[in-house]
Amino acid sequence: MILKYFDGMPRRVLALTAAACVAMLAFGLYLQHVVGLEPCPMCIVQRYALMLVALVAGLTALSRSKGVIVGGSLVTLLVAGFGAFVAARQSFLQWYPPEIVTCGRDFYGMIETFPLKRAIPMIFKGSGDCTKIDWTFLGGSIANWSFVSFAAISVVMLTLAVRQYSKR
Repeated sequence: MILKYFDGMPRRVLALTAAACVAMLAFGLYLQHVVGLEPCPMCIVQRYALMLVALVAGLTALSRSKGVIVGGSLVTLLVAGFGAFVAARQSFLQWYPPEIVTCGRDFYGMIETFPLKRAIPMIFKGSGDCTKIDWTFLGGSIANWSFVSFAAISVVMLTLAVRQYSKR
């Protein structure tokens, strides 16, 4: 039954994916600005991945072309896979924290201290305490839930791409 949804309304699936990503980004901003949780650089990279997933899925949803839908779904799959990798790495660091925290300073401190062209590569190297668990829901940290979300998006996009490609 659910698979027929992928066949009949791929644009709706893509639009819902984009809307879910925007909702997750809004929740992250709520946790940051209202609750007071500061994101680590790995969290920020995951936010960028969510933004890219939302952007690509949203733009792909505007197209009626099956080729664009397949291509956009695959690009979304790749970006979601990258986000899942970062979230999995952060989850691993939270479960098995190193003896010496090597993440370093937070994102805003890097931007204020270093020029942008030096700060951006530092974000991807990791800085800030990425092993710290500030918030949990049903026993999972933000990184754990982020991984689940990216994995679900990946499965949906792979299913969508395969179903649309096979309909050709």
